[in-house]
Amino acid sequence: MRLTLAITTHARADALARVLACVRAQTRPPEELIVAEDGTDPATAAVVARHAAAAGAGVPPHLHHVQQAHLGFRVARLRNLAIAAATGDYIVFIDGDMLLHPAFLGDHARCARPGRWTQGVRIPLDAATTQKMLAGAVDPAGGAADGDAPTLPGPLSRGRFGLRRAALWHAPRLQRLLRGPGAALLAVKSCNQGFWRADLLRVNGFDERFEGWGPEDKELCARLAHAGVRRQALLGGGIACHLHHPPAPRDRRAFNESLLAATLVSGATRCERGVDAHLAAARG
Repeated sequence: MRLTLAITTHARADALARVLACVRAQTRPPEELIVAEDGTDPATAAVVARHAAAAGAGVPPHLHHVQQAHLGFRVARLRNLAIAAATGDYIVFIDGDMLLHPAFLGDHARCARPGRWTQGVRIPLDAATTQKMLAGAVDPAGGAADGDAPTLPGPLSRGRFGLRRAALWHAPRLQRLLRGPGAALLAVKSCNQGFWRADLLRVNGFDERFEGWGPEDKELCARLAHAGVRRQALLGGGIACHLHHPPAPRDRRAFNESLLAATLVSGATRCERGVDAHLAAARG
C-alpha cells in the first residue's frame, strides 16, 4: 500500500515546521507527502524547501506543494487539490498544526482496511503549551528543544489534560479490537482521518460549496456511508496533538449545516462540485 500524507496549511509556517519535523521522525514514512497551502506565503514555501533538504533524497520520494489563492476559508477545495495530486492508494489528512507521534503513520497503515475509512484522535493543546513549543523552549517530552521532532506524550500525560490522557495511550496490539467500539466515541474531525483514494474519487471528494467553517468533513463522511464505506476508529495509536489557535469564524455555519442536512435526507453519494474538476484540469 502506498500511503500519501496530505497536510493542509494557511499562513502558519512556524507550526508547519514542527509538523514536518514530526513527519521526518516517522517510523513508517509516507511514500508521498503533499503540503496543500491556502495562499502563497513565502515563509511556508521556505519551510517546505527546508523540509525537502532535511529529509534528503527519496524521503519521501514524492513531495508536492499545491496552492490555491486565499479567498476565505475554502478547506474543502484545498483538500480536493490534494486528492487530485495524490498518487498513493491511501490518503491520511492532517491539519498543518497537528504534532504526530512517531508511529502515527504506521498506526494508520496497520488499521487501513477495504470498505472503511479511519477516524483518528485529536488531542487539543492549551495556549501556554503551544507557545512554548513554537518558541522552541521545550518539546512535549519535557526536555530542551533541539529544533527537530517533538516526542509525545511527555508532560501532556500529566497536569490539566484530564481524560485526554487516555488518547495518548499507544497500544498497537489493541488497535484492531478498538476500531469498531471506538467509532461510537470519536467525533468526525478531518484533522486526523484516513481514506482509500478510490473511495474519495467514487464520491467526488469534498463538496466545494462548503466555504467557511464546517461541517464539510461530516458531509463527505455521510456520502461515504451512503456509498457503503463505513467508519472505524483509531484508538491506542494514531496519536496527534493539535496546537492551539483561535476558532475560525462561524458566519456561514447555518448554510453549511443545511448542506449536510440535505445530504443526510437525500442519501446522496456524490457531490456536484468536487474533485472531478481538478482531475480534469490536471489531464489538460
